[in-house]
Amino acid sequence: MRVAALILGWLVLLAAPAAAQPASGPHVRIALVAESDRPAPGSEVTLAFESTPQPGWHAYWENPGDAGLPAKATWTLPPGASAGPARYPVPQRLLISGLMNYVYERPFAPLVTLKVPADATPGTALPVRVKLDYLVCTDALCVPEKAELATQLVVGDGAVDSARRARFDGWRAALPRPLGAEGSYQVAGTTLRLGIPFPASAAASGDPYFFPLTEGAIDYAAPQRVVRDGDRIVVEAPVKRAPARLDGVLAFGSQGFIVSAAPGTVAPASETRTDWLGAALVAFLSAVIGGVILNVMPCVFPILSLKALSLAKAGGDDAGARGDALAYTAGVVLTCLALGGALLGLRAGGAALGWAFQLQDPRVILLLLLLVTAIALNLAGLFEINAPGAINRAAAGGRGGAFLTGALAAFVATPCTGPFMGAALGAALILPWPAALAIFAGLGLGIALPFLLLGFIPALRRRLPRPGAWMATLRRILSVPMFVTALALAWVLGKQAGVDGMALGLGAALLASLGLWWAGRRQARGLTRAWLPALPLLLLALGALAIVRHAPAEARQRTGSGEPFSEARLAQLRAEGRPVFAYFTADWCVTCKVNEKAVIETRAVSDALAAGKVAVLVGDWTNGDPALGRFIEAHNRAGVPLYLWYKPGSAEPEVLPQVLTQSLLRALSEPARP
Repeated sequence: MRVAALILGWLVLLAAPAAAQPASGPHVRIALVAESDRPAPGSEVTLAFESTPQPGWHAYWENPGDAGLPAKATWTLPPGASAGPARYPVPQRLLISGLMNYVYERPFAPLVTLKVPADATPGTALPVRVKLDYLVCTDALCVPEKAELATQLVVGDGAVDSARRARFDGWRAALPRPLGAEGSYQVAGTTLRLGIPFPASAAASGDPYFFPLTEGAIDYAAPQRVVRDGDRIVVEAPVKRAPARLDGVLAFGSQGFIVSAAPGTVAPASETRTDWLGAALVAFLSAVIGGVILNVMPCVFPILSLKALSLAKAGGDDAGARGDALAYTAGVVLTCLALGGALLGLRAGGAALGWAFQLQDPRVILLLLLLVTAIALNLAGLFEINAPGAINRAAAGGRGGAFLTGALAAFVATPCTGPFMGAALGAALILPWPAALAIFAGLGLGIALPFLLLGFIPALRRRLPRPGAWMATLRRILSVPMFVTALALAWVLGKQAGVDGMALGLGAALLASLGLWWAGRRQARGLTRAWLPALPLLLLALGALAIVRHAPAEARQRTGSGEPFSEARLAQLRAEGRPVFAYFTADWCVTCKVNEKAVIETRAVSDALAAGKVAVLVGDWTNGDPALGRFIEAHNRAGVPLYLWYKPGSAEPEVLPQVLTQSLLRALSEPARP
């Protein structure tokens, strides 16, 4: 069929008028890019064919479909070096005159792994050359093109430039991921039925389609029937021949999974259509419940002071209580929507980010340090904060403070995930964007729900103490957790930006404190424009945001238990038959720190892990390592903490609760003992 289609295509070309002849090429511009210009001896370095089609032109996937040809690469490499097969991103479908084409109409980058000789001497040049033969087409004509590409590498230390690493992380994110379980297929009459293991709890969005890598097995142009049926996905398509194995890519929009299937028995699907609404509803309810629970998690405690004071201030005024509750809820929900929308937008651009991505930037940590310091000083009575008149008037009666309190609560209180939140936020990353935003809004609603209920149910509010002089004392007492939070943020800043970054942050906080103290003194004397002299100091403090940077990697070595996580090290330990406890943490995740200090790093748990010969791997996601981000996402989680227990001989890890206990880890270690 493909030969006939190609002959037909060339006949169309020969019959086309001269005016239809294409302009001079190349119509797909290709550049050869190496992830590291100085690969280490014996290592592997990834090469990318950065490809950019001209508007109206397309290139072909490794199985081009009914027409077209795959690209062919001829390598010229130094002795001992070798290049693996190209790994392609998920393609697009293009149906022309009844012929299905698997193509790329937008920029794409196949990746190739280059093996560096183990005996290569540092400083030795590694010239890499490749000749590409490929076909490019429009909807009406095709042109064969060639490209001779080269790059000059030098054997070195394997260092990777941060900007180039980010580019390769984006290209890797577009590759289909291994599904990790084998499927099966059955030929029933004229239909090939493919069963693909896929957990019912794993949400998937986008138009589902199976791109076959095995040529000639199914009719490419015929419609496919794809059905979600419990813990599997069933694909039905007209059969052309029964292959020994069936390989391909199961795609949901731009997200793909590598599928390999053997002949077997595949029962027909019990459902007739795929539907993500059910998964979205479950994820929304989980996000609401997780948000409610988050109110008692350690990462929320520092802002409970602001909530308590707001409730006490409302007193018995029903209208005021409802207004404060609504303003607070609006601040929480809108901030969660803003953070969720920013996360979805950045991920759409190729960034490997997860929930609480903003806390991976030391500038955000420094900004929070200044903000929390200011709140602590305000609660301590050093100065007073009056919301701007415009905010108060717009919020009808001074609700601006409640709104800003809610926004602060969401911004500070959501870096970690509690029970129910992990799966919900993981689902949000792969559901359609309206459902994803609804899940983020559900998280905000859950965080605000206790405050909202108190505002609208007088019986609950009557249980609160009446406003009085005790509030002044309470304010002073509740400034303590805010100061502790500021201290914790300074510590996180030191972990991210090093000692110099911590000193810069503390200096900025000191400048801001002096400015606020000055303003407070002028307020106490009843002076007008009390804030004016303090503004230069506050601006100087904020100027530190432009200076603070991540510390070099060698300055941020983790000192906790275990060894640094890598997928290669995990595979090595599992091949040795050892049990593995892998946990993923971040310095800004309070839940992570509590689990580590109260459970993981205790003597009882450490002794149990050692007695069971359990290998401990630690994934530090403090600065948003994209490789860790991809691994976390692969386990249907959007952030930390994530705890995985690998038993010898088990294909999949056990995902542990996000709140650990010593008894749980000791019990898991027990079967591993000899």
